[in-house]
Amino acid sequence: MRGISKQYPGVKALDGVDLTLGRGEVLALMGENGAGKSTLMKVLGGAVRPDAGVIRIDGQPQAMLSPLAARAAGVAVIYQEFNLVPALSAQENIFLGLERATAGFVRAGEERRQAVELLARTGVEVPPGVPCRRLTVAQQQAVEIAKALAVDAKVIVMDEPTATLTPQEVQKLFAVIADLTRQGIGVIYVSHRLDEIEAIADRVQVLRDGQSVACRTAAEMPRRELIELMVGRSLEEEFPKRQRAIGQPRLVVRGLCRGTAVRDVSFEVRAGEIVALAGLVGAGRTETVRLIFGADRADAGTIELDGRRLSIRSPRDAIAAGICLLTEDRKHQGLVLSQSVLHNFGLPNAAHFARGSWAGGGWIDRGRERRAFAGYAESLRIRANAADRPVGTLSGGNQQKVVLAKWLQSASEVLVFDEPTRGIDVGAKVEIYGLMNDLAARGKAVLMVSSELPEVLGMADRILVMHEGRITGEISDPATASQADILSLAIR
Repeated sequence: MRGISKQYPGVKALDGVDLTLGRGEVLALMGENGAGKSTLMKVLGGAVRPDAGVIRIDGQPQAMLSPLAARAAGVAVIYQEFNLVPALSAQENIFLGLERATAGFVRAGEERRQAVELLARTGVEVPPGVPCRRLTVAQQQAVEIAKALAVDAKVIVMDEPTATLTPQEVQKLFAVIADLTRQGIGVIYVSHRLDEIEAIADRVQVLRDGQSVACRTAAEMPRRELIELMVGRSLEEEFPKRQRAIGQPRLVVRGLCRGTAVRDVSFEVRAGEIVALAGLVGAGRTETVRLIFGADRADAGTIELDGRRLSIRSPRDAIAAGICLLTEDRKHQGLVLSQSVLHNFGLPNAAHFARGSWAGGGWIDRGRERRAFAGYAESLRIRANAADRPVGTLSGGNQQKVVLAKWLQSASEVLVFDEPTRGIDVGAKVEIYGLMNDLAARGKAVLMVSSELPEVLGMADRILVMHEGRITGEISDPATASQADILSLAIR
């Protein structure tokens, strides 16, 4: 790719970007949210037409006027949100648009044999006749890879491929990538997880503000320098340190149960403390915090805040009590993407900004609401050109900050972060970590769910490990623990 440029109204998404990928090479494409990575990959995949630039594959110029043209040229893009038809089987998704047919009839037997062969090359066991909606995330990802192999792809783009995978599934994916590169397929790997880049990348290219600022071998790109290239400034620490000033218990959970997902879970979070819930996907962490927030009803158990027993039957009850939840899936559960930034900020705070009696149908004081948001936009460094923009147009990190702003305005005393940095860049991660530390320093109780073990070890004062709905162990001094210590408790 040479001189790729793309401009949208008021934004230069790409400014003369060059990218080279060799046969059998893994190129890690890094950068903050909004740096231009997704736009560049959409240009390569034919989903976005550039204003300028040339793309060549094996020396031949390619127009890339559509995703179909890119596919024909040998480019396959596996997006973070899979492009599968849920009701169709794995086999049907693999050959969608490429059906093997005679006289208008699909040769299903031939397709099935080829699907089995393609899926076997992914290293993941996938029943070819099962609808994709019934497959696990790892199996759906294998179907996407098989789709790429079915068109004899020369270049495969993987966008945040491990965002929802377990550690074991991540290792299987790495094995698949190694096999693809042995076959001469070039892989562009887009991720915010630095450990993964260090594990599999041959070269690393960094974008910032729509421009390529560095491209070197992975060995020549130390982690600290990589972070500073991405954010464009010096960062002292990836996980900001703070002085501990831990007080009395604030959130106390006793005997929380819901079916087999959450079984007799008890713990407490003290004032000024960050407690992490760790464990493998499906261990019951998200299910536990949903019960605390009232998103699901508990079969048994009690929740106390500052010694007062709460009756939480809905999120409304939790919010009124001073408990908030930054959901794992901010796009579908934490925000209304089509609505403005300001509207999302005001949703749980309508009573606060109402003139007159809110219960009696009072009017919202939009000026006061706007002024309050402006304060958070400055303190949280929310990069929104205008509060009236649809929140769905913001980067992942800025979306997360909008969610945090609305809960800070609600004066929450217990803040539950479920996968707080999933899908956001390293610079925004450091800012989120700093905000979590600031909240703890103000005496708030912070409960964090995270699948990123370095994040857990770097941020938590205590770690509670879950397995099959139960708490199987506690690490009271994360500074002296390792990822292996967490995993040993998570797989009991």
